[in-house]
Amino acid sequence: MSEENQTTETPEETTVTPPETTETAAPAESSENNNNDDNNNNDKNDDEEAEKEEESTATFEPVVKLEEVEVKSGEEDEVVIYSQRSKLFIYGETLLDKGTGKKSWRERGIGEVRILRHTEHQRLRLLMRQEKTMKVIANHAIDPRIKLEPNAGSDRSWVWSAFDFAEGELLETVFALRFADTEIANAFKEEFEKGQKEMESLLAGEDKPGEDDGAAADEAAEALASLKTKEDGEE
Repeated sequence: MSEENQTTETPEETTVTPPETTETAAPAESSENNNNDDNNNNDKNDDEEAEKEEESTATFEPVVKLEEVEVKSGEEDEVVIYSQRSKLFIYGETLLDKGTGKKSWRERGIGEVRILRHTEHQRLRLLMRQEKTMKVIANHAIDPRIKLEPNAGSDRSWVWSAFDFAEGELLETVFALRFADTEIANAFKEEFEKGQKEMESLLAGEDKPGEDDGAAADEAAEALASLKTKEDGEE
């Protein structure tokens, strides 16, 4: 057999493909993210602590110092001998009817009606303030000439006329005072008339009642009116 006819078979090369490998980087990335979050939280906490440490602790003194001022009501020299919550009305012209002569009843306020006795000259006056605002709504002497009349259609209110100083000047005013019930209304009338007797005795010692046409009573009313009764908040 000749060499020309001889063939040499070359074995076929086989390519071995290595098995595919699955990358498992995700868990490592998650772990890295967690570490970053922890670091961020730590940084945030550090910042908050730094802010707290940097808060100002300086104190500032007021530019103007306000001192406590004693406010007097004008009742310091008087004692209360009667007090009762009630509703006060006055009879007269309203602002809309001013100058027309048309008069009607209107409410003046609710509060404690009180009878006060002055500790020096012992004279008596009726004083009433509007509750909450403490505005004076009635202020007149317990004049012996005043006569309490029952209000028509009511057994728990009284009507009378007096020279009132609630508005800062003596004005003849018609009042109506209403109480919670008849018993309280009668108790007020009793105390009021008792005060009138006291005032009559006081005036009798200063002048002869009846012989001066009530001049002594008018003088007493003006004297009580001159008492400085201040509104709440006035100095």
